[in-house]
Amino acid sequence: MSWLGWNGVRGLVLRHGRRSAFAITSGIGLANRRALHTSRLVAFARTPQLLYSPRWVNPKNAQENKSEEETESEEEQTEEKFEEDKPSESARSSQDSSSGPEAPSTPPDSPKSPPAPPPSTPSSGSIAKQSVPEVYPQVLALPIARRPLFPGFYKAVVIRNPHVVAVIKEMMKRGQPYLGAFLLKDENADSDVITDINSVHPVGVLAQITSVFAPQSSGKEGEEKEEGLTAVLYPHRRIKITDLVKAGGVTMAEGGEPHSVEPPSTEANVQTNFLFEHAVSIVHVENLVTQAYNKDDQYIRAFMSEIVSVFKDIAQLNPLFRDQITNFSINQVASNVFDEPDKLADFAAAVSSGEVKELQDVLESLVVEDRLRKALLVLKKELINAQLQSKLSRDVDSKIAKRQREYYLMEQLKGIKKELGMESDGKDKLIEKFKERAASLKMPDVVKKVFEEEISKLASLEPAASEASVTRNYLEWITQIPWGTHTPENFSLPHAQGILDADHYGLTDVKSRILEFLAVGKLRGSVQGKIICLVGPPGVGKTSIGKSIAGALGRRFFRFSVGGLTDVAEIKGHRRTYVGALPGKIIQALKRVGTENPLVLIDEVDKIGRGINGDPASALLEMLDPEQNNSFLDHYMDVPVDLSRVLFVCTANNLETIPAPLLDRMEVLEVSGYVSEEKAVIAERYLAPQAREASGLGKADVVLDREAVDVLIKYYCRESGVRNLKKHIEKIYRKAALKVVQDLGEDIFPEPQAVVDAAAAADPTVTGSTTDKHETSATEAEPTESELESSSATSSTSESTSSTPLTSPTDTTPYPSEDDPKITTTQQRKPLPIPDTVHICITPETLKDYVGPPVYQKDRMYVRPPPPGVSTGLGYLGNGSGAVMPVEAMSMPGKGGLQLTGKLGEVIRESAQIALSWVKGHAYELGITASAGDTFLNERDVHVHMPEGSIGKEGPSAGTAILSAFVSLFTKTPVSPDIAMTGEISLVGQVLPVGGLKEKILAAHRAGMKTIIAPAANRADIEENVPESVKEGIRFVYVETVKEVLEEVFHGEPVAERWKETL
Repeated sequence: MSWLGWNGVRGLVLRHGRRSAFAITSGIGLANRRALHTSRLVAFARTPQLLYSPRWVNPKNAQENKSEEETESEEEQTEEKFEEDKPSESARSSQDSSSGPEAPSTPPDSPKSPPAPPPSTPSSGSIAKQSVPEVYPQVLALPIARRPLFPGFYKAVVIRNPHVVAVIKEMMKRGQPYLGAFLLKDENADSDVITDINSVHPVGVLAQITSVFAPQSSGKEGEEKEEGLTAVLYPHRRIKITDLVKAGGVTMAEGGEPHSVEPPSTEANVQTNFLFEHAVSIVHVENLVTQAYNKDDQYIRAFMSEIVSVFKDIAQLNPLFRDQITNFSINQVASNVFDEPDKLADFAAAVSSGEVKELQDVLESLVVEDRLRKALLVLKKELINAQLQSKLSRDVDSKIAKRQREYYLMEQLKGIKKELGMESDGKDKLIEKFKERAASLKMPDVVKKVFEEEISKLASLEPAASEASVTRNYLEWITQIPWGTHTPENFSLPHAQGILDADHYGLTDVKSRILEFLAVGKLRGSVQGKIICLVGPPGVGKTSIGKSIAGALGRRFFRFSVGGLTDVAEIKGHRRTYVGALPGKIIQALKRVGTENPLVLIDEVDKIGRGINGDPASALLEMLDPEQNNSFLDHYMDVPVDLSRVLFVCTANNLETIPAPLLDRMEVLEVSGYVSEEKAVIAERYLAPQAREASGLGKADVVLDREAVDVLIKYYCRESGVRNLKKHIEKIYRKAALKVVQDLGEDIFPEPQAVVDAAAAADPTVTGSTTDKHETSATEAEPTESELESSSATSSTSESTSSTPLTSPTDTTPYPSEDDPKITTTQQRKPLPIPDTVHICITPETLKDYVGPPVYQKDRMYVRPPPPGVSTGLGYLGNGSGAVMPVEAMSMPGKGGLQLTGKLGEVIRESAQIALSWVKGHAYELGITASAGDTFLNERDVHVHMPEGSIGKEGPSAGTAILSAFVSLFTKTPVSPDIAMTGEISLVGQVLPVGGLKEKILAAHRAGMKTIIAPAANRADIEENVPESVKEGIRFVYVETVKEVLEEVFHGEPVAERWKETL
């Protein structure tokens, strides 16, 4: 069952208090013809001729014998009369389709005003009035959804159940248009039948069907098909269900016998027997009579007066109620509203949008005073809602009006000031500001011309235009580029030497190159046309070198990273047509530093990405080319910018990933790793003091022993850089700080008293002994003046927030709330002084307690002579450090295959193939085979393994070590464990140079190697770049061929004597 809004229902009311049912039917028929374009259905028909007349059937009178023509003429007269008397369309208020209140109207026949007896001599124009049966014990039960019906107020409903539709049509034909309407308990349910008596409220209304309408929809062949029924109900009185005679969905079988329910055979129910032939709900009901009341009772009159007053208030606030109240007043012209308090209560509940339970309570109330009280409660809630809506509407209107008023006043004020010459508008001030900026700059002629054009464009545009915003932003950028503005440069070599030595230890080559750079600048007056690229492993100080160069020159410093950059616009800028367009990084750098000669450090230049937005590495070519960057063209600025005075310093870890055209434009300075002695000095001079100060132990006697630093470097931090060493030293001093605080306790390092008081106030479980303990410690140790100042500052902050409850320090709630607020303060805590009695010395014996067990357990795998097939090579790891890597070879029965393990790369696999091929080709000369024509390794497999298989190994420098392992295996001659070798081999036996010798020799020195075999081509590099302290105790043998390698490796062995003749 669904509600249906009905605009024409209230129009059915006639002007006089008494009206006939026939007139109402005619009015509804007229509305039907005009609104829904359906056939007119008469609300009631003649009662069929029966053998007997039940007591609820109206007796016939003389008017029923009129001719059909006379009846139709009277209908037309009644319709014309209704058309004249009905209210205007604008006076009607539309009803909500789901929960709108019923339309107030006077019923065709009120139970309180019985119909008058028919006159003895009726006139020709009078119509017989149909009376409502006083007793109707068995009715069709129609469930109603969402809102109950109240007596005296029309409501239109939609019925979709075909059985119920058929029954209603038959009831209209029989002249028995009465049914019981009961509210469903489930607000979400929607049904036209009752299957369970508990699914509906027992109290409902007896309603008369005044008219029905059948909506039409065309079928496939143009035939009309019904899709439900719309019925207009007029409730007459309250009724109550006593029994569910027949549930919905139960029908009688054709031929006589019912399936489940037999119709009663009494005379009283013979008129409703036809209902049992349909699958509809039938119930027994009894009338509910309102209890007697005194109209002059002061409580009743007070309730009625208050209801009328609330009606007036709601009508003033909510226009939707005005038509309903007005219509109700018109209907009550014939009688005083105070004479029917029960009807007033029903009307109050019918027009309100209260809760369903409250409305049902009003319907079930039989005591007038109680009904008025409940209806008043519903109306009061309606009034509160209306007042809230009105307040919100007024607030919104006032805000809008206030803003409009302020806008108009500001516009008038601007106009007045402009007329008086007191102040110009914002655009004039903006243009003046841009011109003042441009006057202080040395713009090139091309830039100045563009600036003048943009200024003229801005002057002709309205401030609110989008183009004005774009032009204003462009002028902001073009006037903030430091055209012709630069910082004076300091080319003093002693000054630069002092800054470089103070910031960095070692790095002799890098410092020398920087001093050369400054010397040229001192003679020429500028340092144009140079782009430096610092290449080295992580943690060697490439970025800090750039900062030192800026400090030595007196230039401003700007750094940005291009690692992972995939958008060309980050270098060249966006076009101005894009929303949120910005210049590139270099233009932003010039704006930030405010000079045209800064030092710009481009970090991670070897890790530039490449995406769908172009290749940023190619975009760097113009910026880093000394021949082109004097007229660098940014996409956003679109004017040439001179970058020739900018000193670019790039950093990279690997040169192989830098594009060749970009690498060609840069001068590469290699920053190799630090040796152990350099690391130790750096830790003593820079890292330890910084870590001590950062841990709060600046003035404490906490010493990191030099021997402990050596152990730390040798067994924990073997990387080329010092970043990992810095982390370990910081960890040591943090552990020392923790130990100091834990050993001395809160007595020496107390919390400020204000913090303790706050914790005690927030946590009631804090005992008095804690407070006594702090008081005792405060009396024993006299606080210093700085502590008193800190305590007083914190106390004042605590007093200012004393009204806010404080939380316990142990509370870990991340966000404050009303129940758990967090106090805040702007006072900075001062560091606590450390007593002179604290003495801590970190020695190699105690180092394990601070940094844990050593990461590297031993430097070499073979201390004693290894078995044949094992040699020692030198490798360069990815973290920038060298390593001693043994090579193990083994032979086994097979098919002559070569197996390689140890996470070896492609290049090192090729080196193993070359080494094996050389050994096979020289098997007779090496004494492996008896004659030159004998085959070798046809039925044996060779397996080569390099330990520490989880570490990837790549590069050609293991060629000599692998070849020595093969010769040792096949000649069954062991190799001395004190000999390490590095070098690439060719297929004909040449030894080629390799890189990373400084780190490799450092690893061999650390492992205690006594002899290093290296390519002769690397001799100059070793003698020049490797410190003497690292080369001390090591004998270097420089070789050019594999034969020289074998002679040195197997020197003194019997097999080596034979090679003198054969090799």
